[in-house]
Formats: sequence, structure tokens, C-alpha cells
Amino acid sequence: MKKSLIIAIALVAMVAFVGGVMAQGTKAPAPAPTAPAPAPAPAPEKAKMDKPAKAPKAMKASGAVAAYEAGKMIKVKGKKDKEMTFDIAPDAKIKGEPKEGAKVTVMYKKDGDKMVATSISASAPKKSKAPKKD
Repeated sequence: MKKSLIIAIALVAMVAFVGGVMAQGTKAPAPAPTAPAPAPAPAPEKAKMDKPAKAPKAMKASGAVAAYEAGKMIKVKGKKDKEMTFDIAPDAKIKGEPKEGAKVTVMYKKDGDKMVATSISASAPKKSKAPKKD
């Protein structure tokens, strides 16, 4: 009986030690710090709405002044008698006198469906040369 008692105690001790070792081995390692997963790409329509509005490109138009209201608007008759009407920005730079008939170059930006002049350069209307008399 002594022999079987010693074997039983040895088995219990062995199971206790092996069980402790196994318990340590099954413990999950601490998760390594990770960066958060990237957000899914937004739908194309939403992506366009989320982006900040780009500054509109400056465009240029030239022609003769058809109508002009100082500080408010200018109407320019360009190529093929195409008329373009511009609102004048409060901080617009005006060089020369944009009188009716004067040739102008207007730098403008689109603001929705309006065209807003940011710079107007005017030159005096060309005078027709009088025919020379002999």
C-alpha cells in the first residue's frame, strides 16, 4: 500500500505541475498595440461633398464694353457679338476707364452660375483714322 500511495501522490503532483504549465501556455499573449483600421472609402458622391471647395480658376474675357455700372456690373461684347455680363467684386482692380466702346480685358471667376470680375483693364476706344486729303 505504501508503494501505491507513493505512486498516487507522484501522479497527483505531476498532474498539478503539468496543469499549471498548461494553464500558462494557453493564456493568450497581450495584444500588441495596433493602429485603428482605416475607415472605408466614402461613396463617390459623398467624397465630392466632403472635400473643401477649391478656389475657382481665374478666367479671362476680352471685348468692347457694351454697358458699365461702376462697382456693380460690366457687360462685354466679345467675339462673334457674344455678350457676357459680369458682377464686379468689391475688391476688383480696375485699370483705365471702362467706358462704353472701350476695349477691356476682364479677369473673372465663376461663383455658382454668376461670373464675378476680379480685375478689369481698359484701353481707350480706337479712333478711326481720318482719310488723308491730297
